[in-house]
Amino acid sequence: MRTLVTGGAGFIGSHLSERLLAEGNDVICLDNFFTGSKENIKHLMDNLNFELVRHDIIEPILLEVDRIYHFACPASPIHYQYNPVKTIKTSVMGTINMLGLAKRVKSRIMQASTSEIYGDPKVHPQKEDYWGNVNPIGIRSCYDEGKRVAETLMMDYHRQNNVDIKIVRIFNTYGPRMAFNDGRVVSNFILQALKGENITVYGRGNQTRSFQYVSDLVDGVIRMMDVDDFIGPVNLGNPYEFTIYELASKIIELTGSSSKIIHKSLPEDDPTQRKPFIGLAREKLEWEPVVKLEDGLRQTIEYFDKRL
Repeated sequence: MRTLVTGGAGFIGSHLSERLLAEGNDVICLDNFFTGSKENIKHLMDNLNFELVRHDIIEPILLEVDRIYHFACPASPIHYQYNPVKTIKTSVMGTINMLGLAKRVKSRIMQASTSEIYGDPKVHPQKEDYWGNVNPIGIRSCYDEGKRVAETLMMDYHRQNNVDIKIVRIFNTYGPRMAFNDGRVVSNFILQALKGENITVYGRGNQTRSFQYVSDLVDGVIRMMDVDDFIGPVNLGNPYEFTIYELASKIIELTGSSSKIIHKSLPEDDPTQRKPFIGLAREKLEWEPVVKLEDGLRQTIEYFDKRL
């Protein structure tokens, strides 16, 4: 397959590109390097089936491809709140441009959506038929509402123009190549622990998250792209739930750090609990995560330790 990965130099995009190449595909990596990094893909540059194009998907691009993995968008609060107008443009205009490309060349296209479309959920765990509880004018809405509009665009292009679409809703994902400065709990806690700094927990730390290792996510994404009779949306995440305090304690244990846990006030609109129901992924994709949190954290800690 001639495959396009937007955001291909990002954390998830680089792992996806690596896997697609290993399976014998030609991969065009499209990235504007706002949050992506050449460091993430430099080991792929010598592969003759890999091509890097610096491009911002807010602008149209003409390519001939069979499949499009649309993963371009800042995904951590620090990055997407840095330039919120740019963030929502990426989700809306970028998605329109990618759907226009898919329509023209008759390629299958996948939208990398997010668990953030559920907002601060009133339903737990979250199923795909839950419409969410999102603040449309809050500081997170440039990302949350942008992704919701992207899903709308995908469905409308499918219904109106018969574009072959896939929608995956990605829950918290971690692993090697996470950005140092992305402000997410896993990378924050690991860096603070390795440096012997105080670990910052917002609120009491009893808010919950589910964490999936990046190889599990990539496996689910590729399975979804290869299925013919199901467009989604489908949750891809780990159904095992941990409190933020438990995560901090586990990272201190695995790093052997002397760090202490300190508490700060909760950010605006921060969800109190987040956990996917993955019955649909099990049924349609025969997929569920296999990497245990402790094993994945060890790999991630080793990566950050080497980078430091």
